[in-house]
Amino acid sequence: MTRTHATGPAAERGLVVAVDLHDAKRPLEPELAEYEALIVAAGATLVGRMVQRLERVDPATLVGSGKAHEIAERAAVLAATKLFVFNDLRPRQRTNLQEIVPLPIVDRTMVILDIFAQRARSREGQLQVELAQLRYRQANLIGAGASLSRLGGGVGTRGPGETKLEVDRRRIAQRISVVRSGLEDVRRSRATRRPEAGGVPLVALVGYTNAGKSSLLNRLSRAGADGAFVADQPFATLDPTLRRVYLGPQRYARLADTVGFITDLPEELVAAFRATLEELSGADVLVHVIDGSNADWPRQRTSVEAILHDLALDEKPVVLAFNKCDAAGFPAGTLPADAIPVSARSGAGITALREAILTRLDALRSTA
Repeated sequence: MTRTHATGPAAERGLVVAVDLHDAKRPLEPELAEYEALIVAAGATLVGRMVQRLERVDPATLVGSGKAHEIAERAAVLAATKLFVFNDLRPRQRTNLQEIVPLPIVDRTMVILDIFAQRARSREGQLQVELAQLRYRQANLIGAGASLSRLGGGVGTRGPGETKLEVDRRRIAQRISVVRSGLEDVRRSRATRRPEAGGVPLVALVGYTNAGKSSLLNRLSRAGADGAFVADQPFATLDPTLRRVYLGPQRYARLADTVGFITDLPEELVAAFRATLEELSGADVLVHVIDGSNADWPRQRTSVEAILHDLALDEKPVVLAFNKCDAAGFPAGTLPADAIPVSARSGAGITALREAILTRLDALRSTA
């Protein structure tokens, strides 16, 4: 039976490679820095970065033959053990690049899947991650050939595989069927155990990864040692958390934390987590938490709104909560008119946030 598993941390030395296509609408630096943060969060050490500036990616090797040989030389000098490629790689490009640079190649999707494999704690979360990994491997088996045998148990390669990694489509499809069945069992069991809401409205926190949703959940619910897990790293929390929160005199709500989003969230993860994310359809109000101290917040906000649109959730009432208003670099005076500055750390703005949520809920009641 093919199973997904996470191994212990490996002392991996990563060389990061990217192609800059001079896209004014999507400058490379913010997303490349985010990719490097993901790599570190997955457990690797960054030893270098190489950026090739092109008008279009090379169809054979992504970066061009000459640059590929430069990368191979640089990787040898730095004693790199893995090549982390930022741009999307076609199977042919991956094969050709690996013939020149004899290192395991890990792309952005593989890094994100690896982090999810490490962080999922609930049975449902683990099954969802495994399903995403299996789907990714299934989609990338064509043209992979012998490159599968180069994969190991480190960053970007945790997941499907027994002791040998030459897994064919038929066996992956069989495991996908088993995982899907397991997910249905878990969800049926959860639905049976779910208590009646008793008319208490549901409010869901959504937002970019590491925006501070879990911290805000703990602040609003006044959670202490039993609060949601918080860490200054991408995707610190994958499993949904639900808390009862006070909004005003005789007014309460159920507040749900959800998995963080990211630009171009891998399709495999969106598909695997769709059932969990679609539970947001039952939310009365969404609180979109934005890291206001991050200069790149406009792009992050757009990415979250695009995913909400894909999930048909963009018509729900939304409260914009700009978190970390006590941090240096917070854009005071330049926020959207409907934004509420808050600090999950200090508690600033929390009263205003509760009032804004109540206002949205009362508006729904008046139109019901």
